[in-house]
Amino acid sequence: MEGAELAGKILSTWLTLVLGFILLPSVFGVSLGISEIYMKILVKTLEWATIRIEKGTPKESILKNSASVGIIQRDESPMEKGLSGLRGRDFELSDVFYFSKKGLEAIVEDEVTQRFSSEELVSWNLLTRTNVNFQYISLRLTMVWVLGVIVRYCVLLPLRVTLAFIGISLLVIGTTLVGQLPDSSLKNWLSELVHLTCCRICVRSLSGTIHYHNKQYRPQKGGICVANHTSPIDVLILTTDGCYAMVGQVHGGLMGIIQRAMVKACPHVWFERSEMKDRHLVTKRLKEHIADKKKLPILIFPEGTCINNTSVMMFKKGSFEIGGTIHPVAIKYNPQFGDAFWNSSKYNMVSYLLRMMTSWAIVCDVWYMPPMTREEGEDAVQFANRVKSAIAIQGGLTELPWDGGLKRAKVKDTLKEEQQKNYSKMIVGNGSVS
Repeated sequence: MEGAELAGKILSTWLTLVLGFILLPSVFGVSLGISEIYMKILVKTLEWATIRIEKGTPKESILKNSASVGIIQRDESPMEKGLSGLRGRDFELSDVFYFSKKGLEAIVEDEVTQRFSSEELVSWNLLTRTNVNFQYISLRLTMVWVLGVIVRYCVLLPLRVTLAFIGISLLVIGTTLVGQLPDSSLKNWLSELVHLTCCRICVRSLSGTIHYHNKQYRPQKGGICVANHTSPIDVLILTTDGCYAMVGQVHGGLMGIIQRAMVKACPHVWFERSEMKDRHLVTKRLKEHIADKKKLPILIFPEGTCINNTSVMMFKKGSFEIGGTIHPVAIKYNPQFGDAFWNSSKYNMVSYLLRMMTSWAIVCDVWYMPPMTREEGEDAVQFANRVKSAIAIQGGLTELPWDGGLKRAKVKDTLKEEQQKNYSKMIVGNGSVS
């Protein structure tokens, strides 16, 4: 009995602290300064660790690591320049060397595959998973690493799991109850309050530190918010500062329970798997949503998959065909404190969340950008590329033309045929390649 009473007191004390120092401030959107103090200590610790590592690492190893960032130096000149002297001439055997060179470059280090793995860090952040070539440097640094493991797994992990459980439970219960109310301004206000509060709790379960810039450009109702995509928590990051109507595929399990509860309180747009293939049906549903200027802005990730936050890949044109005002948002995570990228082909959702909750923190910057509309004579693809370029420049990301679908699919035959046509034009002399 004494053991049960002691456990009960510990549990009640734990929940009281969580309620007083985290949950209540989340409801009112305020901070008590605990996370700021934690981040200052963390930054000082990582700076000290970086200095110790630089002193204890041989120069040869430093040069090797710095060289591994870029294995080859690419020649970005167009095909015409690479195959100089071919205009209006017949095929020459030496042309094979140009295509062989391009092929070897892609095999050694292509631009696409490396975007689907975690970003390389310049210095170790005391997380084992981010330092494959870890070696013993000093006893003091090893003791700090051991202490970090104890703090992350024995202190932060239980706290974060508790917060995540509370946040998800409140979201399901709150949206279900609000969904029973008739449509009115009160229902909309309560729905936004539930979404904001629960998302703030979930972000604090990851020790999230978010810096929002240019808040005067926050997406407005009746518009479309588009952002680069790194992780499922992108939704939490954005919803902490404002509510959105989300668009996505219907899931099963826990995610399905959350989706069914959320749609009762807010007009989210969920599609069945068979409906997602019907582009016209998806476009119709989205047009109906943005036609009502009282509804929340739609949140869309046009890349269609998670990229490792070093680049922005091709935006699917569907989001830019439905009309309306586009509100671009750039999201940039700081990998020094924790890797937010979700490699879905390597980790399932549970493993990913465990990695996130055992990281130091999730730190990111969010830039709201001026709204953009489709210009006269501009098609959906050109508009999508213009928005993508703006997001890449604002977030300091590399802009790539490749489709994120290459993460799980082969290169389309149309892309191969395009290169073949360009080469044929040069051979037969039908004009230069654009």
